[in-house]
Amino acid sequence: MTESPLKSFLSTAARGFLMGAADVVPGVSGGTMAVVLGIYQRLINAIGAVDARFVRHLLRAQLKSAAEHADLRFLLALGIGIFAALMFFTRVVPLPTLIKTHPEPVYSLFFGLVTASIVILLRSLRGFDGADALTLILGVGVGFGLVNLVPTATPETAWFIFLSGALAICAMILPGISGSFILLILQKYTYIFAAVGRLDLAVLLPFALGAASGLLLFSRVLAFLLRSFYRLTVNVIVGLLIGSLWVIWPFQIRVELVIDGTTRLLRNTPFLPHAFSANVLSSIALAGIGVVAVLALHRSASARGLPDHV
Repeated sequence: MTESPLKSFLSTAARGFLMGAADVVPGVSGGTMAVVLGIYQRLINAIGAVDARFVRHLLRAQLKSAAEHADLRFLLALGIGIFAALMFFTRVVPLPTLIKTHPEPVYSLFFGLVTASIVILLRSLRGFDGADALTLILGVGVGFGLVNLVPTATPETAWFIFLSGALAICAMILPGISGSFILLILQKYTYIFAAVGRLDLAVLLPFALGAASGLLLFSRVLAFLLRSFYRLTVNVIVGLLIGSLWVIWPFQIRVELVIDGTTRLLRNTPFLPHAFSANVLSSIALAGIGVVAVLALHRSASARGLPDHV
């Protein structure tokens, strides 16, 4: 049964909201959430379709053709959801603060989401050979290396904010690499999200321009890889997801340093809890909820006949 246009729009906006919520959390990628929600390849294809043909349609005032070519209805709904999440989790429920005050429950939920996604993606490949193993190991190595980079001091000039936007958006659409974590590495996480909370256009404009530039360029690379080397690309993506589990694991020993009144994360080391406290049990329950949620979404997508892949 086909969804009504309104229901489809609201459903996509809800998925965008979940992607936006993930983007706020360092260590969790909006691209990962797109994989979880079964819209990743559609997202990459839609962004990649903002091309010369799309521009020609606009210049000729062929708005309907332009919208259909670039799947603008989908992108608009997703963008509204992402923007709503960024506003909600910076101005209403400050998720960056919750991560600091209650890190175990927040990361437990995302750990469950990512773990279940890894299992589903590996099952979708139906088989595993030497090339699969090599590309998977490559992805794990890259993901692990990226999430363990040490943050360094960086400038707050417009050109660097532009660069930060370009790098962060590339990470946001690549599963396993968190755009927020890239901002942490660049020492711009608090700076950018504080600007979002107060709608500081002097900061947000160069960041948005950088993000738009990075998005249009990088999405084309991903779309090409998924078209031409689908299996190898999926294995690298799964490896990135596995590598990211190191930083998403909810129980961490975090070494921090306070510089100019701002707390900087220097490194984190996962550990296994020694006792089943209330906090540990609630974290396990939330991880389980994350796993069940992904399996339910996957089953729902399969029942509607949607593709069983990225």
